[in-house]
Amino acid sequence: MTVDRYLRLIAGFFIMLSVALGHYHSPYWYLFTAFVGLNLFQSAFTNWCPMMAVLKVAGVPDCKLTKQQPQA
Repeated sequence: MTVDRYLRLIAGFFIMLSVALGHYHSPYWYLFTAFVGLNLFQSAFTNWCPMMAVLKVAGVPDCKLTKQQPQA
């Protein structure tokens, strides 16, 4: 898996977890949901997210290499 796929997996998990905690434990957990959502929103424009830096340090590959078409 690549950084992008792990990022989506972790963000989705954090959102689902914080929504459940907000419903069953304390509504303040919805602030964490908003934080994750805002990070995803800003990363769409900047192509940078704090979790991406953590995953790269952990050694997760950046992206899969694709074969380029030979130029004529």
